Amino acid sequence: MPTLAGKTALVTGAARGIGFAIARRYAAEGAAVVIGDINPDGAREAAGKITEAGGQAIAVELDVSDETSGLMAVDSAIAAFGKLDILVNNAASITPTQSILELSPADWRRAIDINLTGAFLMCRAVLPAMRERGNGVIINVASQLGSVGSKGRAPYCASKGALIQFTRVLALDHAAEGIRAVSLSPGAVVTERLLDFYDTPEGAQAALGPKHPIGRIGEPDEIAGAALFLASDDAAFMAGSDLVVDGGYIAQ
Repeated sequence: MPTLAGKTALVTGAARGIGFAIARRYAAEGAAVVIGDINPDGAREAAGKITEAGGQAIAVELDVSDETSGLMAVDSAIAAFGKLDILVNNAASITPTQSILELSPADWRRAIDINLTGAFLMCRAVLPAMRERGNGVIINVASQLGSVGSKGRAPYCASKGALIQFTRVLALDHAAEGIRAVSLSPGAVVTERLLDFYDTPEGAQAALGPKHPIGRIGEPDEIAGAALFLASDDAAFMAGSDLVVDGGYIAQ
């Protein structure tokens, strides 16, 4: 039987990259998935790919930094599938690589609003339904840069580090109610967003691969496999943990 048969999952920032890989893997394992993204056309395209492959998926336009948008996305998920078992907070903002003297307050606020406050708002939106049913899984996608620093990446590192801590408190607050909160910290992964900085996958590999002891950067499906484990009953005894999937990056 598929690992997530009968489950419903909402994945934010799922029109492409890691979010789409997670949604596609969940659907392949039997879950009905809700593709949430600020890009509605991209969300519909992603949902269409999943349904064409035989999975169940719908798309919702979602701005995680807007409380009303998050509540509407959760309502849409429950209206379509009757319940919501899994929330994956994957949406993220990338800021310019700059020192804090060069970084604008607007760029700082944007990173915090999406990477951290967005997860907070989505958790607030989904928790009442999960509490009513007495179970649920929340996966906050952090980063290896939530545990180590990176020059010029203050907003990203700060928001992802705070997201890991937020997840721990979330678990303490709600584990006794049957709701597991965990975080997932990928290393560098070949995605469209990464290619905004590097022209080709080969260029990204050449620049970032040597920084990972395993000798390469990751693939979205490798992160999706970890997210599948965290959402499954195989991880039933995990709460408040941060699962690092980074090719050894923070072990150095």
